[in-house]
Amino acid sequence: MKPIHTFTVIPRLPAALERLRDLAYNLRWAWNHDTIELFRRLDRDLWEESGHNPVRMLGSLDQKRVEEAAADDSFLAYFERVLADFDAYMESRGSWFRKTHPEAEDSVIAYFSAEFGLTECLSIFAGGLGILSGDHLKAASDLGLPLVGVGLFYQQGYFQQYLNASGWQQEAYADNDFHTLPAALQRGPDGRELRIEVPLPGRNVAARIWRVNVGRVGLYLLDTNIPENARDEDRDLTDQLYGGDLEYRLRQEILLGIGGYRALEALGIHPTVYHMNEGHSAFLSLELIRNLIRDRSLSFAQARELASSALVFTTHTPVAAGHDYFPAALMERHFSSYAAELGIPLEDFIALGRRDPARKDESFCMTVLALRMAASSNGVSRLHGEVSRGLWKDLWPDVPEREIPITHITNAVHFQSWISQEMNQLYERYLGPGWRTQPSAENVWDRIESISSESLWRTHELRRERLVAFARRQLRLQLERRGAPQAEIAAAEDALDPEILTIGFARRFATYKRGTLLLRDRRRLAAILNDPKRPVQVIFAGKAHPRDDEGKELIRQITALAREPEFRRRIVFVEDYDMSVARYLVQGVDVWLNTPLRPNEASGTSGMKAIANGVLNLSTLDGWWDEVCRSRTPNHPLVGWAIGKGESYADTEYQAQVEAEALYDILERDVVPTFYDRRADGVPHTWIRLMKSSIADLSPWFNTNRMVREYAERFYLPAHERFRRLGAEGAARAIALAEALGRIRAAWPGLGADMIETTLPSEIAVGESIRFRARVRTGPLSMNDLRVELYAGRLNAHGEIEKPLIVEMRPAREEAGGTIYETTAVPDCGSGRHGYTARVLPRHPELQNKFIPGLILWANGAAGNTGRASAPGGKTA
Repeated sequence: MKPIHTFTVIPRLPAALERLRDLAYNLRWAWNHDTIELFRRLDRDLWEESGHNPVRMLGSLDQKRVEEAAADDSFLAYFERVLADFDAYMESRGSWFRKTHPEAEDSVIAYFSAEFGLTECLSIFAGGLGILSGDHLKAASDLGLPLVGVGLFYQQGYFQQYLNASGWQQEAYADNDFHTLPAALQRGPDGRELRIEVPLPGRNVAARIWRVNVGRVGLYLLDTNIPENARDEDRDLTDQLYGGDLEYRLRQEILLGIGGYRALEALGIHPTVYHMNEGHSAFLSLELIRNLIRDRSLSFAQARELASSALVFTTHTPVAAGHDYFPAALMERHFSSYAAELGIPLEDFIALGRRDPARKDESFCMTVLALRMAASSNGVSRLHGEVSRGLWKDLWPDVPEREIPITHITNAVHFQSWISQEMNQLYERYLGPGWRTQPSAENVWDRIESISSESLWRTHELRRERLVAFARRQLRLQLERRGAPQAEIAAAEDALDPEILTIGFARRFATYKRGTLLLRDRRRLAAILNDPKRPVQVIFAGKAHPRDDEGKELIRQITALAREPEFRRRIVFVEDYDMSVARYLVQGVDVWLNTPLRPNEASGTSGMKAIANGVLNLSTLDGWWDEVCRSRTPNHPLVGWAIGKGESYADTEYQAQVEAEALYDILERDVVPTFYDRRADGVPHTWIRLMKSSIADLSPWFNTNRMVREYAERFYLPAHERFRRLGAEGAARAIALAEALGRIRAAWPGLGADMIETTLPSEIAVGESIRFRARVRTGPLSMNDLRVELYAGRLNAHGEIEKPLIVEMRPAREEAGGTIYETTAVPDCGSGRHGYTARVLPRHPELQNKFIPGLILWANGAAGNTGRASAPGGKTA
């Protein structure tokens, strides 16, 4: 039965406590231990029962307890201190961004993501992508960036996990009550709820807008569960994250990209930079173009150049199959009218999302659309940048893979969100506030040496004890829910040991993450875990996608092993992995285990969360850990352990066997002996030295303060300046750029280039300069339209130039056959067999990226010319 009218009940607070509401409705509490402690002091049990949700907690608080708190001088004094700190934080005038980049005060950055992991009570995320997005907003707030987030407000969010009696994952979905969450509906000047609409076949779908305050940053979330949407399928569009079929996914992404853009318009927010975090929101690029066409009377080509300057794209998926693809027929049904609004044929519209625009049987890929539209694109680790360039190189035909315009900015984590209260206090005492305000400063983390080994170890042992107590409670609840025998439930109290080496493995259970690699040799594993003098225990957690039966099977194998007598006290699987479970684990284990199949882990951030808690990493060389290990020299102190040396085998089963053996060897020879190497004081001083090295060496880099500053200075600020410049004076520069590229494209088929034979001696000494010449047939284009480059370097075993020297060649003279370009260069690759060629690229003063798909011409006829360099003294190398 539906009600005739609805109303919302809000908590009644005395005047002295009224600003508790300000604290509750700003997620800054999620990374501020003092604010969390304030709410706990009101009612510790209710804080836990509310799911760490202060809004719900205040609405459930007994009025007598509220009045007691309002009359409690001690509580009020603590409240005033927390409030003063909050007010000082919210004042952004002294922020890094304001102080460092006053010239960009009018910039606005819009950060679009399908999920945001901010706190466990706001269930609108599934895993690492969402956690990264949430940490990005938190760091942007800390730094004072003028950034807003845009996403969807899922009624059910991601699923809650539980296992049945056989250990098979089951999924339950609980509805979010938005009115008891730290979120507020957005209203217009007339007090009515703001609405936006997006086009779907045969109708428009409406959405309302909620705002979540993330410190100084606003996160805007769209919600379609409103009466204006007559169809159930439309009201359900924001029901589940990554739910439904392909059409449901497409419609969600229309809502995120197009609807998210329109929401910002409705709010009066006009970004100068748009960051698409994964391809889910790529339709926003088209909506930006549509609005530029409408508002500035531009053509599609002109609007595209202007829009591109404002677009930043981050890809997180290193496997082609993991990206979103939609059949052409589905795209036609949803975008035939929209393409007309853009002023381009529908086939041209669909071609924007195809690797090969000419292939009409190819599906539309959101990542391809984003890569084509954004002026700046990046992967999320050094290795992932390399993998992405290889994965998407065919979007830029004939461009060498190393030069594909996809760079990388390595992911990081927001330390304050993941560090334990005890470590927080330790850092405040010995490192000072700099670990919070300047976490990228190496000199701050160098002070870790001032913490005594005893203090650091006592703090860590306390967290391990709390983790074990938590895991026992969870195990007991899990067994009770499954209806396990009473003896098995009682035995949960004996599971795990708070004093022994504890390994944690917690992440999404996808097959490439190989959650059961540690289990391959059960006999050897049993010997490691049950060593009477040096025992070890392992705590697992993680969810498999609801449709990933292979991932669910991995979980089943772990839970089955944990029930066997020799493993019952040494292996525990904690169900329903969320941010709260993650914090217990990264704060309390001794070793963080990560075993992905290289190179399938784009970055991985769970191990980064462990760093600042003093936890050591043990991982295969993939994602961020590959970056750590390959940047270190023998002179660097050890900060963790690598499984293997980054080898890849065609037979993945054989690779798993090799790496499992390597994992057991490291545990037996390095990890376990080091942990149990104790002096008379019972403190593992060698282990603690590793903890301190890991904290001091890795914390300055793998924090989101560094990451977001890097995005700001490499991408956001240049994009803002470029968007302003191209859009000035009626977008005159964007119009000129579009006209020039159109003219260059039209003339390109008629261009030609040849290397003019360079007379070389039989041997050239290292360091000797060489004059290179190329003839370019420019057709109707002028020299100002073209960039000619020498491309020279040592040849590899396949006769290809590697690590090239790239030098721009200058026009020397005109000849009947074309323009002669010359340069003098010194091959800097040492002795050996070298080669050279030249290439022609478009040139324009407003061109940000010199590689335009389809516009690269390599010289013919002399590309195989090679010279032979000699070492000093005339010897042939």
